[in-house]
Amino acid sequence: MYGPTDLKKGVVIQVDGKPFRVTDYSQKVMGRGGSIVNVKLKNLIDGSTLAKTFKGADKIEPASVETKSVQYLYSDTEMHFMDPVSYEQFTLNSEIGQDSLSYIKEGDIVGLQFFDSTIINIELPKNVYLKVTYSEDVVKGDTANSITKNATVETGLVVKVPAFIKVGDVISVDTETGSYRERKKD
Repeated sequence: MYGPTDLKKGVVIQVDGKPFRVTDYSQKVMGRGGSIVNVKLKNLIDGSTLAKTFKGADKIEPASVETKSVQYLYSDTEMHFMDPVSYEQFTLNSEIGQDSLSYIKEGDIVGLQFFDSTIINIELPKNVYLKVTYSEDVVKGDTANSITKNATVETGLVVKVPAFIKVGDVISVDTETGSYRERKKD
């Protein structure tokens, strides 16, 4: 069981039989009355959010979420994954994993999260390397500002990148924000 102060960002708990991930955490210390913890929770099954307040003596049940490392195979109406050790295959409705498709390509290793043997989430790495397939031209000589332009990567994601990025470059993209991090060094 967790206490309210254990609910840091990223912790997965169970509320009313459903798994939730803590997305925001703030603690208020009251004079003699102890402290209260305000958290924002994201439902890992349907994506809805919930704001909840816990008092010092509350006990919170951890969710039994299992993460399995799998290889992404392909997508049609469903996303298909395979366990590289046991060769067991898993499918996930493409609507649930739609956001993740912008960051993964065939053959990539990702984490699948299970709750009661049901797939609830795709856990992406913090950063992914993707190849630029299209980038806009920039106006030469405009160096007063840091120039950014749109670039499309191999998965179809459009990312704002610095002016020096060109077609064929491999760039690192943050999977939480969808923003450019760096160009891969050769």
